Amino acid sequence: MNASEEKYLTYLKNNKGYSDKTVDSYKRDIDKFFDFLAEEGLLYDSIDHLAVRNFLYRENKNGISKRSSQRRMSALRGFYGYLFKTGEIKANPFHFVSSPKGEKKFPKALYVKEVDSLFAENEKRQDFFKERDQAILELLYASGMRASELVALKLLDIDYRSRTIRIIGKGNKERIVPFTKSAEAAMKRYAQNTRITLVNKSKERIKTPIFFLNKDGKQLTVRGLEYILKEIDKRCGEHLGLHPHELRHTFATHLLDNGANLRMIQELLGHESINTTQVYTHVSTKKLKEQYSLYFPRTKKK
Repeated sequence: MNASEEKYLTYLKNNKGYSDKTVDSYKRDIDKFFDFLAEEGLLYDSIDHLAVRNFLYRENKNGISKRSSQRRMSALRGFYGYLFKTGEIKANPFHFVSSPKGEKKFPKALYVKEVDSLFAENEKRQDFFKERDQAILELLYASGMRASELVALKLLDIDYRSRTIRIIGKGNKERIVPFTKSAEAAMKRYAQNTRITLVNKSKERIKTPIFFLNKDGKQLTVRGLEYILKEIDKRCGEHLGLHPHELRHTFATHLLDNGANLRMIQELLGHESINTTQVYTHVSTKKLKEQYSLYFPRTKKK
């Protein structure tokens, strides 16, 4: 890692509030490009748009997906934009090259009956972690929280009187999101039973303020949360390909389906731009067409 890259990654973490996971992703993308430059005998601070095009050609030739190339181009465009702003280069060569066009993929959302069935099946479990897992399901669906936000949730972030939670999202931006009565009931059951047992099991001398804990009484990780949802899916036999983002998408789609406006959904999700929230209008339209094709008789005729 050279000095400019190190400064940029520090800037992303300290000034932009990016998570360690995001910063690491940027580092890997920049390092990949630096490897290419070393092979070509080029200096990072004196390349032009032709070098960028050659890099994209190499990526395509090596079977790198368009989606991965788009992400890498975005990371590199940001890095070289930083170099330009700090006066290290005279122009950003990535501004003159477009990212590869990929197929637009819309987020997957569950139907209401699938959510109801999932929750009902999980309630039937008899194991120790049932209450924790039910609280996770209820809160993810009721709040639209990101996985990283849920695992960072603290006891003091939860206000049961107003049934709201305080969420610190991307860029350390704070938002207040309500949750349902059923989520409240599930969270209280977990807090008063399973969580107390897990806290007592922990070897830490200072009791953790984190709400959702793993089997050792420590804070869940995002990967741990993803594993829990996969196990729930297996235990309940729903085969939904369950993932934290899927429940976030479902939350937003169901709000839109029931008449909520995009600005409100944007606020609840913590999106910086309304354009990011706009994708849910496409999800709702897609589901509408699926239902139309399923139930309208003349769609079955040739």
